[in-house]
Amino acid sequence: MSWLLQDTFGRALVEAVAVGILTGLVGVHVVLRRLSFFTMTMAHATFPGVVAASILGINIYLGGVVTGLLMAAAVAALARTRGQEATAATGVILSAGFALGVALVATQNGFSRDLSAFLVGSILTVTTHDLAVTAVLLAVTAAAVALGGRHLLYAGFDPAGARAAGHHVRLLDLALLLLIDLVVVAIVPAVGTILALALIVAPAAAARAWTDRLTPMTMLATILGAGSAVVGLWFSRIWDVSAGGSITLTATAVLLVSLAANRLRDGLRTISLTAP
Repeated sequence: MSWLLQDTFGRALVEAVAVGILTGLVGVHVVLRRLSFFTMTMAHATFPGVVAASILGINIYLGGVVTGLLMAAAVAALARTRGQEATAATGVILSAGFALGVALVATQNGFSRDLSAFLVGSILTVTTHDLAVTAVLLAVTAAAVALGGRHLLYAGFDPAGARAAGHHVRLLDLALLLLIDLVVVAIVPAVGTILALALIVAPAAAARAWTDRLTPMTMLATILGAGSAVVGLWFSRIWDVSAGGSITLTATAVLLVSLAANRLRDGLRTISLTAP
């Protein structure tokens, strides 16, 4: 493994596998609980935090997490305001957060970091520190999903029943939102804030097209996520295109193929049932 980490493409390959598994684990709960739009908001909301942290010379992960949590709290507060719908509040926060990040960049005449690296990622420039952060978060996420995955799902689909069963629904919801925030921030170096949503949602949605059971869906989502990241990375190397864009397009293609196969399977099943 040490020889692999010494090479630029080797580090990118390891990061791709780790990010693919990480997004697959969280993406299943994002898809099942219909949190895709919220996740997009979180991805865009981390942008000003990452930019501000880079300008100040502090850890970009810390800046992204703090900003993401603040934006999540703002969404929750606006959603409770009379006359405001949650989707409208989320859309406002999404635009405001992204605009704040652009404004911060515009104030720095000598800003040395490439803006596109925060937007679409730069997986070929990940460091061993980035790999370590992803690996630690992957371990934490895997443990959280293994221990509390079914509780998270239960709290999302039947909050009243979960409370009656003795579960702390609000605590579970906060834990899931925090996990989403951490995952979004962790994959910024690889795919950026704009493309993060696709890698989180696409493999999980593709897995859902094949199975409705939580455990198989989670396993398949991690396989599809890691596979999309690795194949997309290889395509970017062969065709000399953006790695983040290539990974995102590969994940999207996997989703489209899965949805098409699912429709074909349903069509064939219907024909077999109606045939004399």
